[in-house]
Amino acid sequence: MFKQNAGEKLIDLLIEWGVDHIYGMPGDSINSIIEPLRKRQDKIKFIQVRHEEAGALAAAAYAKLTGKLGVCTAIAGPGAIHLLNGLYDAKLDKAPVLAITGQVETDLLGTDSFQEVNLERMFDDVAVYNQRIMSADQLPAVVNQAIRTAYAKKGVAVLTIPDDIPRFEVGKEARVTANFSVKQDISPLTEDLLRAKEIIEGAERPIILAGKGVHGHRETLLSFAEKVGAPIVLTLPGKGVIPDKHPYCLGGLGLIGTKPSYEAMQEADMLMMIGTSFPFTGFLPDNAKTIHIDIDPTQIGKRYPVDVGLAGDAGTSLKWLTEHISRKEDRTFLEKNQERTVKWWDNLESQEEDGSVPLKPQRLIHALKEVASDDAILSVDVGNVTVWMARHFPITNQSFVISSWLATLGCGLPGAIAGQIAYPDRQVFAICGDGGFAMTMADFVTAVKYDLPIIVVILNNHKIAMIKFEQEVMGNIEFGTNLQNPDFAKYAEACGGVGYRVERPEDILPSLQKAIQQKKPCIIDVVVDADEAPMPAKIQFSQAAGYTKHMLKQLFEEGKFDLPPL
Repeated sequence: MFKQNAGEKLIDLLIEWGVDHIYGMPGDSINSIIEPLRKRQDKIKFIQVRHEEAGALAAAAYAKLTGKLGVCTAIAGPGAIHLLNGLYDAKLDKAPVLAITGQVETDLLGTDSFQEVNLERMFDDVAVYNQRIMSADQLPAVVNQAIRTAYAKKGVAVLTIPDDIPRFEVGKEARVTANFSVKQDISPLTEDLLRAKEIIEGAERPIILAGKGVHGHRETLLSFAEKVGAPIVLTLPGKGVIPDKHPYCLGGLGLIGTKPSYEAMQEADMLMMIGTSFPFTGFLPDNAKTIHIDIDPTQIGKRYPVDVGLAGDAGTSLKWLTEHISRKEDRTFLEKNQERTVKWWDNLESQEEDGSVPLKPQRLIHALKEVASDDAILSVDVGNVTVWMARHFPITNQSFVISSWLATLGCGLPGAIAGQIAYPDRQVFAICGDGGFAMTMADFVTAVKYDLPIIVVILNNHKIAMIKFEQEVMGNIEFGTNLQNPDFAKYAEACGGVGYRVERPEDILPSLQKAIQQKKPCIIDVVVDADEAPMPAKIQFSQAAGYTKHMLKQLFEEGKFDLPPL
């Protein structure tokens, strides 16, 4: 009978689960895992990153893009600690990820050994499954349980493996368990569906807020919206559920949202929240009847009072409602908001035509729209760049991946690396601010090493610009937000990639076109206006008052008086 050690069994189990690559860095406490990984390179690739945080962020992005398990690995102590940020991103965005970390050898546990950290305690909050493996015979069942739990609970599973365990032989008495996960079709209670039907049919101004949970149900959602005559507003994780320029779409909501969506929310008498636990409740209606659909009952009514909760799959729930409700003939509310949205898009497009220097970020996004293919992957970093992409890039069938709930800077580049590995035949862009890109820029070398033809577009304003405007809206003078940046185009070349520096509007489109033709990792360093603020669609009195206070402080303390970029 063929005998295996636990390290070899671990790699075989990952392959059986369909894992074809792992992000990580080799090191002393996982070398007994790296060796069997080396032997199975034909089935599973090791993607060596330059920082474990980038590996965890890439694993999370891979899971978000594909629905498949993202896997990352790190040594005990410092390597495992570095994983945490990316793992929290996966936790909060409900992405299935497996983290495999090393640990000191079993006979050294509890002795304050070199690089020993209490990893079970450290990972306890981030993980839906968190287990230290204590024997070779235990490993197969625990690995299967970890992966099954990550899929079932859409979260992070952590396996901590002391360095000696992978070298021990797996005995014939080791438990054999299933290496697959099972999905279920969850339907709400009929009595709840009937109560929802009554509210829907009594509404005169219905509106839908669609989130991440509606991805994959585009036609079902549109059929329902058409029958009830309801416009659709999208959360940021829900961007791409339907095309942004679909007649029923009003765009996003909140500080990064559109004016039509804000106005429609204020006027609605019925709100349908689907697959979202939207946190910015100040943008939701004050006195609307509310129905909340979510597959997780704990999310229903969590942040906002609801009249009916439908605990079930979004597609299943919408199909039942569409079949059982009568068609709404009065389209006045829908048509009013469609007219507003047409004007809003016209306004955005006029901003995109601004040819002034310093270059406007909106002009860059306009050029990106021209070159991005219909199935491109857009990995968007956090900051002002999020606003420009959310507002100005109209999704058709592109994939839009971001750190939505944790909103961690530095996610753009690792997300693009994961996107190109997942879909090697598709265009992949990382759209980053200079602050976000600099946090993980070392891993541009990873894209070069593995010949991943990603295109990194950097909005370079030498500032942490979103924080600058937050400070000013609070009434404070900007402080601590200036950045000292390298020439990112030259950095790309130093890494072995291709770089373009863009300072004038007319150079944007040619640079993007050349980057696409290169079929190599590229950075386009675009110098943009540092004073161009992504103003909210609706300015609150407190924001205006705070900015006025900021201007007075600036006048009296610095002798300057700059009007806001309205």
